[in-house]
Amino acid sequence: MDVELAEIRDFLAEYPPFSLLDGEPLDALPRLFAVRYLRRGSAFPPPDETPAGLYVVRKGAIERRDAAGQLIETLCEGDVLASDGTGERPGGGEPASATAIEDSLVYQMSAPALRDLRRDNPALDAYFVRSAAERLRHGRRALGDGARQSSLMTLPVGDFVRRLPVVGSPGLSVRQAAELMTEQRVSALLVVDAGRLRGIVTDRDLRSRCLAAGLDPATPIAAIMSREVASIGPESAAFEALMQMTRHGIHHLPVVDAGGLRGLVSSTDLMRWQSANAVYLACLVRQAGSLAELVRASGELPELQVRLQAGGATPSQVGQAISSLNDAITIRLIELAQDELGPAPLPFAWTACGSQGRHEQTVHSDQDNALIFADDYDEATHGTYFAALAERVNDGLDACGFRYCPGKVMAGNPAWRQTQAAWIVTFRGWIEQADTMAAMLAANFLDMRVVFGDPALLAPLHDAINAACASRELFLARMVDNALKNRPPLGFFRNFMLIGEGEHAASFNIKLGGLIPITDLARIHALAGGQAEIGTLARLRAGPSPGLSRESAQELEAAFEYFGSLRLRHQAAQIRQGRPPDNFIEPETLTAFEKGHLKQAFAVLGRLQGVFAQRYAGYLGQ
Repeated sequence: MDVELAEIRDFLAEYPPFSLLDGEPLDALPRLFAVRYLRRGSAFPPPDETPAGLYVVRKGAIERRDAAGQLIETLCEGDVLASDGTGERPGGGEPASATAIEDSLVYQMSAPALRDLRRDNPALDAYFVRSAAERLRHGRRALGDGARQSSLMTLPVGDFVRRLPVVGSPGLSVRQAAELMTEQRVSALLVVDAGRLRGIVTDRDLRSRCLAAGLDPATPIAAIMSREVASIGPESAAFEALMQMTRHGIHHLPVVDAGGLRGLVSSTDLMRWQSANAVYLACLVRQAGSLAELVRASGELPELQVRLQAGGATPSQVGQAISSLNDAITIRLIELAQDELGPAPLPFAWTACGSQGRHEQTVHSDQDNALIFADDYDEATHGTYFAALAERVNDGLDACGFRYCPGKVMAGNPAWRQTQAAWIVTFRGWIEQADTMAAMLAANFLDMRVVFGDPALLAPLHDAINAACASRELFLARMVDNALKNRPPLGFFRNFMLIGEGEHAASFNIKLGGLIPITDLARIHALAGGQAEIGTLARLRAGPSPGLSRESAQELEAAFEYFGSLRLRHQAAQIRQGRPPDNFIEPETLTAFEKGHLKQAFAVLGRLQGVFAQRYAGYLGQ
């Protein structure tokens, strides 16, 4: 092979889909391409020739725009565009125009040659057959190729069930239960009646509810058992079992399938696989007797995030772990505050908003929270107590690493401490007002969920929001307008639009340019469809809405997970180096393969932002 052909082969081998080829197919590849030079300002494809089946940009840059003139993407070095109708590049739809914005060199392959190449190379054909969502899922998995193959993220709960469960009837005495547990060497007994799981008795129950309470050993275990028993299916990931234990503050979880009770898994079983885990840290948090002890426990969170990422955890799994631990820290801070201030003078609910509300936090997240009071709240009578409570919790969260919210969306802000009725009026005002500021404020609180207190205080608020939003297109349009302010960082001459100045001049913000826009679109999608889900992935999976098809929702989901995986890997590297984690990624740290998938993810986001803009175009100018 001469030097020129070898240079073309080596270039193509760096970029998907040709990076999937090797050996003879890769060596034969350069002879299938023709070389075409385009002067700056030239139309693409050139109007004087039949469009090729596939183009690869070798040098220069080409812009693709839709019929409205909106930039779809900028193709630059290594980018591939298939235009034979069977392998359209992710980003979707033929543009109304494409123009070389630099003097450019492109390699072009005829449609028949592309069809033959795909027929003879199944791996390459699969690349073109895959949807945008499938390609991004494949790219995300490739980011974790170095992760452990056997981990709590991949192993099913059933693998940790080593024996049949030890069970007893509700009429069994406390003494008999203790003897049975000692004989079987177990720390928990499942209470079963008529084939159904009725409760669970643990060593802790025997100590605290029986011995410490001076209960007669002849008392039936039905008197001391925990009746509301969480359970999990044997096919679920072991990590999900850890999350359930963390959320419920328990150490044992029955394993149940359609055939009935299959066994019991404990936190000890799972901790053998992972020394720093969410359940262990949650135990430290619950046992903390002071703010100083909470700060020490929360200091383990960065290491937990690194281990989860290294173990193959998805961004949603990491988000659940960090958010659940923030919940536990918040609860303990409230309990410590009440030890000092006394019990609350009336029912209230401490709610999490933002990424904590959605269970999507990382160790770099700030705090977003608010208070809901029962309607008999009186500021003169109760205000001082709740102001002090909020101050202690907000300060404590900051000390534990969850920084103060820059926008002051915190319970310490008097504006965000309201009665249930007042919150409903506030939300209805935002929805009816339907201006930019109202939509911006509403977005901050549409992710509310109760962390501590009475969940019934939030339920009517959610019902009122869902009922009002689905029919308020002008309000949804204002939310779309806000969502479009964060655009994917593509289109700046070549590759990625960088910050360009300051400490992060050579980077882009993966949160502002990727994660937040998808979170915004998912929220609008759920509201338009009358769905009550809160998490971004749950909202995207809730079903189609007037603005988003199921296929497009799957594309956004895959893009969201790809952005999140890149961020987790970036933050893990910073934590290992002893640096504070952030969201600023330098393109030069990515491989050509990773850059290609990142551009696909940004193209998906940009296209679907355009879909939302078009859906509400009639309102956006009002």
